[in-house]
Amino acid sequence: GSNDVHPILYYWILHLIYIIFGSNIYLYRIASMIPIAILGILGYTHIKKDFGEKEGILFSFFTFFLPIASVYSGEIRMYTWGMLFVTIMAIYAYRIYKKSSTKNWIIFAIFSLASAYTHYYALATAGIINLLLFIYLLKNAIKQKSYTKELKSFTISAIVQIILYIPWLYSLLNQITGVSKGYWISAPSAKLLLQIFCFQFTGNLDIMFVPQWTSVALGIILLIYCIYCAIANKGEKTAGRLAIGVYLIVFVAMYIISLKTPILYARYFLNLTGLFIFFMAFFIAKDKNKLLTIMICLITLAVAILVNLNVSKMNYAENNKVPLEYVKQDLQQGDMILFGNRGSGFTISMQLVDVPNCFYDYENWNVEPAYKAFGKEMIYTNNIETLENYKGRIWIVNSDDYSIYEEFKEKYGDKIELIKQEIFNTEYHGYNYSICLIEKDN
Repeated sequence: GSNDVHPILYYWILHLIYIIFGSNIYLYRIASMIPIAILGILGYTHIKKDFGEKEGILFSFFTFFLPIASVYSGEIRMYTWGMLFVTIMAIYAYRIYKKSSTKNWIIFAIFSLASAYTHYYALATAGIINLLLFIYLLKNAIKQKSYTKELKSFTISAIVQIILYIPWLYSLLNQITGVSKGYWISAPSAKLLLQIFCFQFTGNLDIMFVPQWTSVALGIILLIYCIYCAIANKGEKTAGRLAIGVYLIVFVAMYIISLKTPILYARYFLNLTGLFIFFMAFFIAKDKNKLLTIMICLITLAVAILVNLNVSKMNYAENNKVPLEYVKQDLQQGDMILFGNRGSGFTISMQLVDVPNCFYDYENWNVEPAYKAFGKEMIYTNNIETLENYKGRIWIVNSDDYSIYEEFKEKYGDKIELIKQEIFNTEYHGYNYSICLIEKDN
C-alpha cells in the first residue's frame, strides 16, 4: 500500500472489511456510502446545534442530494472518507475557535490525523486548518502576553499528530519521488479549471452522467445564489467565509505546485466537498425568501435524479457483462490474462481471481512495487521480452485496438497463433475491450 500514490488508511479500512467478510464488491461499495450517511447525519447532530436548524437541514440536504454524492457514494475509492474526516476536523476546529475544551481538542486531533492518512489533499487541508488555528491562538496569546491554555493545547495536539504521522513520512517521500518522475495528471488548463468547477456539483469528470452544460448551469445557479445570500444578508458570516477560504487556499496551493509538478485534479477536491457544502448551506440559510430556497433545492434534486438514473443505467447495462462472458466461455486451465495500461483490462482480470494475470506496463507508469499487493499471481512487465519462454494461451485485453497483439505478432512471428478476437463497447464509463486469444509456442 505504501507503494501506491495515496496514504494507507482507506486501504486498511477495506482490508478490515475483507478480513471480516471476505471479498465482496457490494460491501466495498457500501463502505463508500457509510461516510456520506454519517456526514448527512452531522447536519442534525452538529451543524444544527452550532449554527441553526435551517443550516443543519440544508447541509444534510446537499450532502444527500448534491449529484456528486450520487456518483461517488458507490465508487470504491477513499474520497468520501476524506470528505467526512476533513469536515469533522473543520467542525471541531471551529468549536475550538468558539470555545476550547479537552473533548474538542481530542476529536480535532484524531480527525486531523485521519485526514492526513486518507489523501494528500486532505493532508493539505489539515495542515492549513491547523496553521490558521495556530495563527489565531498565537495572536490571542500575544495580545494577552502569556502562553495561554489554548496555545498549550494546540502544542500538545500538534506534537501528537506529528509523532503519529512520522511512521508514514518515509512512504510520503517515496511517493513524492515517484510523482516527480512522471505522473498521468496533465498541467493546469482552462479545461481542467472548468472540470474542477463542474465536479463539485455533479462529479461528471468524463461527462458520462449529465451534459456538461447541465453541470455548468447548476454550478452557476448555486454559486450566484450563495454569493447573493452572503452579500445581501446581515449577520455573522465568519464560519462560511472560513469554509470557502480554506477551500480556496488549498486550490491556490495545488495550482501553484502544479505549475512545476501537475497534481491539480478535479476528483481530489472531493476531500473538501464537505466544506463547500457547508459554505452553501450556511449562506443559503440566511436568505429569508423561502420560495427561492425551495426552488434551488428542487433544481438540485432534479439534477440528482437525472444523475442517479444515468449512473444506474451505466452501472447495470447488460452489455457490461459481455466482455467477461466472452472470456469465460472459452477459458481453460493454464490460460493467462495479459492487459495493458487502459482500465478495461483490469476489470476483466480482477473478476477472474484464480487466473494468472500479467500487467503489461507499456507506458511505464512506474508502479511495479504497488502491484505486489496483488500477490504472486500478478506478473508485472514493461517489456514483452519477459514472456520469451512462456508457452500457452494468453488472453490479451486492451482498449480500442489490437496494438498489443500486433506487438506480440511482430516480436514472435510464427510462434503466435490467433485463436479469436473481438472488440466490445460497454456503457460502463464508455469502456472498450479489444480481446484477443492467442497461443504462444516457445
